[in-house]
Amino acid sequence: MTSRSIPAIPGYVSLWRMLVMQELVVRYRGTLLGRIWPVLMPLLMLAVYGFVFGAVFRARWPGLAEDDHLGFTINLFAGLLVHGMLAESVGQAAGLMQRNANFVRKMVFPLPVLVAVPIGTAVFHAVLGFAVLVAVNALSGRGIHLAVLALPVVLLPYLILLYGLALVVAALSVYLRDLNQFVGVLIMVTLFTGTVFFPRDMVPEALAGVVRYNPISWPTEAVRDCVLRGVWPDPLALGTYALVACGILAAGWMAFSLLRRGFADLL
Repeated sequence: MTSRSIPAIPGYVSLWRMLVMQELVVRYRGTLLGRIWPVLMPLLMLAVYGFVFGAVFRARWPGLAEDDHLGFTINLFAGLLVHGMLAESVGQAAGLMQRNANFVRKMVFPLPVLVAVPIGTAVFHAVLGFAVLVAVNALSGRGIHLAVLALPVVLLPYLILLYGLALVVAALSVYLRDLNQFVGVLIMVTLFTGTVFFPRDMVPEALAGVVRYNPISWPTEAVRDCVLRGVWPDPLALGTYALVACGILAAGWMAFSLLRRGFADLL
């Protein structure tokens, strides 16, 4: 990004907001419940997982009482919300250029803004999901912790990392069409090798590295600490993750800028 592009940033942000709103309107247009769906979906997801893992499997989260099945459900729900942001932003990035070939052929259109649109919709749905999580945690008698205010600080580097990954996936999928299917598999692998269904201390030492370097593991743990336990994020862990996220964004930006030169010919 050059100094000449800095004055255009407010315009890019405005364009991004418009495209995100348009995407949300189109997604829920014509549905019976309309704008209620973004609020209803996290409630339904929480209810389904609560029934399956609480009433049927009677699962227990380590460190909680044996009969605290709701505690397991909300810990799982927090992890699913974090993973859902990855699934929507990076999953939608695969094939994004093909689906918007008309924008790609317009050389003046800021394509990185287009890549950021799925991240905007993911943030919109995640905010509603986290609101449900905070409310259920409070209604369950655990209260609302002041550390919940750190949630944006935790999620910001995660979003930076997701944007970097989305840029790479969006660019490579133009050249490697099989990547569209492969990304779905990687997203599923990320779900089961991250700390969504279990805390990190349950992982055998031989597999600890896989979980540690999973991009959703630290954000998931930090979200649980802030929202469910009232623990502020560790500054060193936050700084390390943010540094890695910025590195991934820089690499993703360079890869996208290099590969976009061939988009018009391939599309």
